[in-house]
Amino acid sequence: MSQSRIPVSILTGFLGAGKSTLLNRLLKDPEMKDAAVIINEFGEVGIDHLLVEASNDAVVELSDGCLCCTVRGELVDTLAELIDGMQTGKIKPLSRVVIETTGLADPAPVMQSVMGHPSIAQHFDLDGVVTVVDAVNGLSTIDTYPEAYKQVAVADRLILTKKTLADEATILALTQRLRSLNSRAAITDGDAEDAGSAAMLVNGLYDPASKIADVDRWLKDEMAAAADDHDHHDHHDHGHHGHHHGHDHHHHAHDVNRHGASIRSYSILHDEPIDPMAINMFIDLLRSTHGEKLLRMKAIVALTDRPDKPLVLHGVQSIFHPPVRLPAWPEGSDRKTRLVLITRDLSESYVRDLFGAFTGKVAIDRPDRAAMMDNPLSIPGFKF
Repeated sequence: MSQSRIPVSILTGFLGAGKSTLLNRLLKDPEMKDAAVIINEFGEVGIDHLLVEASNDAVVELSDGCLCCTVRGELVDTLAELIDGMQTGKIKPLSRVVIETTGLADPAPVMQSVMGHPSIAQHFDLDGVVTVVDAVNGLSTIDTYPEAYKQVAVADRLILTKKTLADEATILALTQRLRSLNSRAAITDGDAEDAGSAAMLVNGLYDPASKIADVDRWLKDEMAAAADDHDHHDHHDHGHHGHHHGHDHHHHAHDVNRHGASIRSYSILHDEPIDPMAINMFIDLLRSTHGEKLLRMKAIVALTDRPDKPLVLHGVQSIFHPPVRLPAWPEGSDRKTRLVLITRDLSESYVRDLFGAFTGKVAIDRPDRAAMMDNPLSIPGFKF
């Protein structure tokens, strides 16, 4: 690692693996007080920046879309702004930058943005990739989603979470799978005390040669793609704002191709406090009938019993963590209920209508109402 360049750590892992939980633990380490954190979200309405307990003001939330697609150019811009801020004295010198990717991110473009962009590489070194792996769903996600496969293969450190929810046979099979994809990465117990230490981010200058051969090819492919994008925009002579618009448009199709048209992100906003029973019934019905299609759900909810103390919900497929009450709304939030969902083959209108049925805001009269009839569950006071 160069003493003149700032180390950058990439924190990745598939949806619901526990990246935000780990980041919150890291931010409590005094060693992180001079670090900048870049958070990316795949969704219409950001929520992670409301849930991350920042220890300083250097938290930068990128715009909608995953890092590998619509905001790849913006990541470079954000890093450039950090450089400018330090050089002009607008921000204090940084000890480290941590980039938390969305769970659907292909890590290769993120890595290439740090390692391959000439002006960025002058100021930053990639100090390793830390990948969080869910012990319960890890095997299935690695086999189903190319992004999860890549996240494991490129890692310098693998953090295994939710081990208490998985049996020994599943953990053993997952560990063997991880070793077959990445024999040199350190495997850390996510429940261990030192898993929340900033020391786990110190992994040394990234070396693609220490990984399977695919990693070097992925990075070279991204370098070629970045060069093609640059030539494309130079040819059309885009200005700064025009370039950004064109970039988003160009990568929208790329996003569909990479993640598949069946994967969608959408959000639900609600202005008024919600009855605790209503939100509980909504979640129970959604996860019991379509849990396998619910890749991720995060929510911050205003409840009628204590609207000043919001409820935070986290779910991955059919597994939901115990809800947590925050002592107060995050500073600067508008105190509205926000649900952000990432689903596979699950109709957005179905979810919106179901939520509306329990909150009394939306009538269930959409064409896909018949999808609800597949569920025989009867709820008092609610008719399908």
